[in-house]
Amino acid sequence: MVGTMMAQTDSTWLVRVKPVSDSIPVKMNMDAVYDRPFLQMGKIPVALGGYVEANTAWFSTDGVSDGLSFQLPRLTMFMSSSIARRIKFFTEIEFEEGGREINIEFASVDIQFHPALTLRGGVVMNPIGAFNQNHDGPKWDFISRPVSATQMLPATWSNVGFGMYGKFYRDNWTLGYEIYLTNGFDDNIISNTENRTSLPASKENHQRFEESFNGQPLYTGKLSLRRHNVGEIGFSYMGGVFNKFQDDGLTLDRKRWLNTFAVDFNTILPITNTKLLGEWAWVSVDVPDTYGQQFGNRQHGGFVDVVQPILRRKLLGWDNAVFSAVFRFEYVDWNAGTFRETGTNIADDFRALVPGISFRPTAQTVLRLNYLYEWQRDILGNPPARTAGWQFGMSSYF
Repeated sequence: MVGTMMAQTDSTWLVRVKPVSDSIPVKMNMDAVYDRPFLQMGKIPVALGGYVEANTAWFSTDGVSDGLSFQLPRLTMFMSSSIARRIKFFTEIEFEEGGREINIEFASVDIQFHPALTLRGGVVMNPIGAFNQNHDGPKWDFISRPVSATQMLPATWSNVGFGMYGKFYRDNWTLGYEIYLTNGFDDNIISNTENRTSLPASKENHQRFEESFNGQPLYTGKLSLRRHNVGEIGFSYMGGVFNKFQDDGLTLDRKRWLNTFAVDFNTILPITNTKLLGEWAWVSVDVPDTYGQQFGNRQHGGFVDVVQPILRRKLLGWDNAVFSAVFRFEYVDWNAGTFRETGTNIADDFRALVPGISFRPTAQTVLRLNYLYEWQRDILGNPPARTAGWQFGMSSYF
């Protein structure tokens, strides 16, 4: 089922199309990969799209500032093709930091046997939490991505593998599931320049797109439940062996596991039209005893976003422009434990408050003004380093 609208009023060969994940229009986080605007030219079987972000920021930490900076953090391109009935291909290519990095974040073929069973293979995004799947800049009213999703969990974390997904429907309820086996993490999560347990450090290992680091799969699964006009809640798991426990038949170490659990939610309050969304995750890593205590066995954290529309009207030729007041709370405990010698708390943690306003001339474009205030304590619990500053930017699909 594909909806279309003219992208140019003086052209009959260029149309904007919006593919959906199946023939029943119930949108969930698992549908985010296809829930994007595309441009299709005539009878060419490939549709194109993408989004861009541009920002400026001024921050100071403990009263010291580097001044004003401008950024083009990412330019993302989409390509989609309906190969045959219920057979689709989609890819997402991201240019980061002005083109200094180019990453294939998603590239898979989906073969749907039934709405409850679709086979997916290629480069897939492991569905841990909601942000990893549904991360497009124009969908968010905040400039910075959540710290828990980018520095504790590895945002836009993708791997080569296979899996399946599907949906079940009953009255106003929709149940979705996803199951994947992919390549996964390596021992960079405890051998890195961050000097702490860091799942995102494994993103530096680009060889994971060619072979598994240790011959063991990464298991990822998610269950999501959505009720029409109420909201969605998701429960996800991602885990596997991260160390190289043997080499050429020689045992080097025991298998060391990484386990991650996450809960995500989103809803819109019916009276005030307030949008609430967020996620919380727990990470458990089997860190060897030979590592220092700054490498935590357990981490947890998350974020909650509140988006309150305060004005919705026709403005400057835009039929449905929206001004919103926004607020985000973030928390991450990088090392949820106690010192072995004293039993006192390991304080390595992070907090942030982000109020702001956003303006959407259309649903596909957003201008954002945020004030960020964050404080982070070191492992010993010394007075926190405090960072504050302003961010302004825009993001738009094209």
